Amino acid sequence: MMGDMTQLGSVMAGIMFVWAIFRQLFPEEFRRDFRKYTNKVISYIYPYVEITFHEYQVDGWFERSKAFVSIERYLSTNSSTTAKRLKASVVKDTESVVLSMDDYEEVTDEFQGIKIWWTSSKNFPKQQALFSYRGEEEKRYYRLTCKKEHRDIITKVYLKHVLDEGKAIAVRTRQRKLYTNNKSENWYGYKRTTWSHIVFEHPSTFDTLAMNPKKKKDILNDLMTFSKSKDYYKKVGKSWKRGYLLYGPPGTGKSSMIAAMSNLLEYDIYDLELTSVKDNTDLRKLLIDTSSKSIIVIEDIDCSLDLTGQRKEKKEESEEEDKDPVVKKAKGGKDKDDKGSKVTLSGLLNFIDGLWSACGSERLIVFTTNYVEKLDPALVRRGRMDKHIELSYCCYETFKVLAGNYLDLESHELFATISRLLEETNMTPADVAENLMPKSDEENAESCLNNLIKSLELAKEEARLKAVEDAKIKAEEEAGKKNDENGENVQDSDAKLGDGQGKC
Repeated sequence: MMGDMTQLGSVMAGIMFVWAIFRQLFPEEFRRDFRKYTNKVISYIYPYVEITFHEYQVDGWFERSKAFVSIERYLSTNSSTTAKRLKASVVKDTESVVLSMDDYEEVTDEFQGIKIWWTSSKNFPKQQALFSYRGEEEKRYYRLTCKKEHRDIITKVYLKHVLDEGKAIAVRTRQRKLYTNNKSENWYGYKRTTWSHIVFEHPSTFDTLAMNPKKKKDILNDLMTFSKSKDYYKKVGKSWKRGYLLYGPPGTGKSSMIAAMSNLLEYDIYDLELTSVKDNTDLRKLLIDTSSKSIIVIEDIDCSLDLTGQRKEKKEESEEEDKDPVVKKAKGGKDKDDKGSKVTLSGLLNFIDGLWSACGSERLIVFTTNYVEKLDPALVRRGRMDKHIELSYCCYETFKVLAGNYLDLESHELFATISRLLEETNMTPADVAENLMPKSDEENAESCLNNLIKSLELAKEEARLKAVEDAKIKAEEEAGKKNDENGENVQDSDAKLGDGQGKC
């Protein structure tokens, strides 16, 4: 054994000595030309074709090549069983271990009877840069090798198969995420990003969603049709996106609806907080940084900045405030140099369906509001918010879904009483669910139903008392108006009488 090692060391020393002499005798320019012509000669007799996929493109900066990432996913499904050397990486969000082929490892693949070789390797820079944009010392790449006669099949069919399969693997294995936008002033600096995220694990589904079954089926059909309409949107010349306006009183399930949409389509959610966006330019940057297969949500759009009401009225109010600073101060106005958000209605409209909205595909844009009448018509017209979904108070059909979710009940003798009370008073699904949820081990289904009946009867009585009080206030206001009118008439008569006496 020792003799073999000594012999190998001697051979390596001899090779290094010959290489050192070769470098001294032949300058770099000669060696470069020699390699160029040698490669040409070899290409005529070399029976293989090689294609290299680098991890980072020249214009990619921090972003990895999408082709490289797809190939990495594709090979990871095969290399873990055929490669001799593997490397493990831990997915941050799920803490799961992913195996892939190690550097300088080779695996084989077969496609339509053709054998393909994949090699993983990397290049080291000749000089260490003082600053590195990507924070790495080497450049990794995958190299595909196949025979020359299979070139057309590999380039036109096989590579598309690999990239498509890599994307499909990403969809099947990815963990859905919930994003929120960072403040604009925090976008810059080392490792700063426009969006922060957490793993999205909301349990809401359309099976557990409390709403009228017919309306639920209509929404399900609309979503599934959208997800399969890539070619149709391309045919009619529209961006592959769809807008949903969810409106109704608080507690009617708007957030649960969004979560159910995400779980159905397996889309990420981008929760956009407009007050954290500096201006329309930053709003466009946020849109560019969102991925396809996502839901962009602006909750309580009526409370987001100053985007509600008629634009003409706002222009008149703005002119009035500019003329009278006292009025501006009284209305809580801000100076022009205020550092608050300067996102405008026009900027938001361009965000929804302008030219920049076409920078991605397969997106849902969802607005929620408690007061749909406050929104500017331009914001919610068809074509921007394509489908308007009203989520209202709990009806009997909605109650039956909740009873099944919380109590595993399909029928009960108390259902008839609850059905009658739901027709006579308003209660949100959230309040109904709270009453149906057992608070202790001693409570059973019947006690929870009785709790709901008591709450409905109390809500009915409170509504009756409020109606009586409102009627009383209205009557007093009308009586006051009549007294004021009578007083004005008496004053007018006295004035006319006084004028007549003066003339006499």
